[in-house]
Amino acid sequence: MSTFRRGEWSNWAGNQRMRPVSFERPESESELSSLVERAHGRRQKVKAVGTGHSFTSTALTDGFLVDMSKLDQLVAVDREAMTVTVGAGITIADLNETLHGLGLALPNLGDIAYQTISGAISTSTHGTGARFNGLAAQVRALRLMTGDGSVVQLSPADGPLFRAAQVGVGALGIVTQYTLGVVPAFRLRANEGAEPLESLLESIEDNVDANDHFEFFWIPHTKWALTKRNERTSDPAPTLGPRARAHRWYSKTLMENYAFGAVCKVGNLRPSLIPRLATALPSTGHSTTVSESYQIFASKRIVRFLEMEYSIPREHCAEALRRLRAMIDDKGHLVSFPVEVRFTAGDDITLSTAHGRPSAYIAVHMHKGTPWPRIEAYFRDVATIMADYGGRPHWGKMHFLGRADLSRLYPKWDEFLAARDHFDPTRTFGNAYTANCFGP
Repeated sequence: MSTFRRGEWSNWAGNQRMRPVSFERPESESELSSLVERAHGRRQKVKAVGTGHSFTSTALTDGFLVDMSKLDQLVAVDREAMTVTVGAGITIADLNETLHGLGLALPNLGDIAYQTISGAISTSTHGTGARFNGLAAQVRALRLMTGDGSVVQLSPADGPLFRAAQVGVGALGIVTQYTLGVVPAFRLRANEGAEPLESLLESIEDNVDANDHFEFFWIPHTKWALTKRNERTSDPAPTLGPRARAHRWYSKTLMENYAFGAVCKVGNLRPSLIPRLATALPSTGHSTTVSESYQIFASKRIVRFLEMEYSIPREHCAEALRRLRAMIDDKGHLVSFPVEVRFTAGDDITLSTAHGRPSAYIAVHMHKGTPWPRIEAYFRDVATIMADYGGRPHWGKMHFLGRADLSRLYPKWDEFLAARDHFDPTRTFGNAYTANCFGP
């Protein structure tokens, strides 16, 4: 979670900090509207922030910083249309619990649940599943506060303006409310285990197509990948006894978080040990768990890190990973974090990283305590490979691209710039990040 102490805000990873002129926590849309209208009149900047899980400077401002956590209510449920309307400040974890209590669920989720729904949607957060889209595709309507403090209701009938606002990257305005498509609550059977990376890459298309939600984590400096195959099931979730609960705590909390964190810290102190330490991560054991979908999709993340992620056309995934593996060896990068790989269907959302193409997502991480020169060198070398496949960086994760590069990656780029001029011509919601990505 982000922190705000002694006038300074910092994000979850600690790599973004700011001192806004004012820190606001409005309790209603009208209160937020008055704030934005006042800032607009004074030509001051406004930026909204959720839980601070973005690794970029997209939320930074020296003007008014708006914490959206009070705008977190369930507004409406429409069972005939299978939609729910919620305040944009609700966290995904709270939304999941609320939906479960109503017998409903989101059809696909990412692996982090403490983000706000607005932060996740606005940065094109996606989840995995070849027949499924990311979170932004689940938006049926939204309310957007524009640069002068007025509010507009947008739906698919609004065409390019709506599609631009689905993934707005904080550059169009502040979303105050979403109407989301939902499905009846469902359970997943998670089959997890370790497999040789090369055999996995040779059959990657079959793996992606044969599973509802497929993902894997390659462990650098090893030949192993940790796979996760999530299948929708009508089987009941078993009641876990003390022994089963203890085993789950051991594998998911102790080993995947505390023990892994200790390995990362040792690697920071003695980087030369990282390849040897990496062999302690893979396991030949397999496990199967049946639980509610949202409990399977999301994972507990205690160890803090910096992350960069690229979306590339799905058909290039195996080749790109082989090149990444060779690059790490050739350049001598010492990487203690797994490389995460996921997949989604394409969509028509203007700045969605899956716009117009079935996509593979390759995410690289480095431990928070790693010296920045090592992180930057690794991330830049990865970015060079992804550029060869028309790689689009995740809007909430680190990248080194500016407007000239980004504009070539999105067929409807000009539609987004036109929407920005329409909703925020005076750039009330602008900052250095939006200027770099979209122009001043």
